[in-house]
Amino acid sequence: MSRLLHVSSGPYAPPVPAREVTVTSADGSRLYVEVHGREGAPVVVLAHGWTCSTAFWAAQTRDLAVDHRVVVYDQRGHGRSPAAVTHSTDALADDLEAVLEETLAPGEKAVIVGHSMGGMTVLAAAGRARFREHAVAVLLCSTGSSRLVEESLVVPLRAGRVRTWLTRKILGTRAPLGPVTPAARRILKYGTMGPGSAPHMVEACARIVHACPSAVRHAWSRVLDSLELDNGVRELAVPTAVLVGTADRMTPPVHARALVAALPNCVGITELPGLGHMTPVEAPELVSARIRELAATYAHIKEGA
Repeated sequence: MSRLLHVSSGPYAPPVPAREVTVTSADGSRLYVEVHGREGAPVVVLAHGWTCSTAFWAAQTRDLAVDHRVVVYDQRGHGRSPAAVTHSTDALADDLEAVLEETLAPGEKAVIVGHSMGGMTVLAAAGRARFREHAVAVLLCSTGSSRLVEESLVVPLRAGRVRTWLTRKILGTRAPLGPVTPAARRILKYGTMGPGSAPHMVEACARIVHACPSAVRHAWSRVLDSLELDNGVRELAVPTAVLVGTADRMTPPVHARALVAALPNCVGITELPGLGHMTPVEAPELVSARIRELAATYAHIKEGA
């Protein structure tokens, strides 16, 4: 199981949940789930990305739980969800379906938000029955559906086989990240955050990412390397907004623009100047505001409407 490591004070300290739930996925994998806010309020489900955890959504969870019910969970092998044998986009979709079934009533609707691998989770689940039963709108943050390694800008070289090979080696390394040091913060900031990211933002992200075990990080890097979810984009029929930082090196804006072009029901793209891959941490108020807009517009829609 992942070590728990996150900041303990300030805007990125995880709030205390109203309740904790253990959800069992289709293959028996157990998932740690938190529920925040009050029953009966509009529901928001948050899915984090590769190497992160529920702590990544601390700012959104705290803000939205004032007048929403917020469901946030650890992807398999991350945070407090034990490591699993299966690593695939189908497994991610199974997990999301299991969380929706356990935490929402039959036919109850939610705005589903996915960051990075969390967005890929949404795309993998887009054609699933339970997802369609519960999703009323979606926000895709800093994500893509295919060609992740080829399009990555982490390695500052021209596009081509050399850059792709180096990117694959870096992202797929089995080496442990070690303690959070000044050098580690600089590396993480360069690769995943905008140049203007404040030190407390970098610290929060570094602690979360460094808590992910190297074996889990490596296993999911292989899935992301071969990602092919373009069909999931076409199947995502609910109103979907897209958000990306213009300085995102992990999933550059080319991915967001491709999503917008292919989504059957896109309701807008937000490009955040100078921000990197960790948009919910780098621009917490803006991300929360976009989620609120979607909930206010669509969360009242009932089954069959």
